[in-house]
Amino acid sequence: MAEESKEFWELRLYTAGQTPKSITAFANLKKICEEHMAGKYHIEVIDLLVNPQLAKGDQILAIPTLVRKLPVPI
Repeated sequence: MAEESKEFWELRLYTAGQTPKSITAFANLKKICEEHMAGKYHIEVIDLLVNPQLAKGDQILAIPTLVRKLPVPI
């Protein structure tokens, strides 16, 4: 259990602009992370309206979508 507490989470939230759905998704994600992983996470928000090419790497088909980059397995 002690090993589990040292995990650092890297999360990517794919959105399409500042829509109400995207804003809610980020707020909910941040709240959950603060409650369960305070200080042990990083959220990267990727706006696919700005960088649409980034959707291909994580095979994003719908938005908002959350992808966990760390810890492994993904």
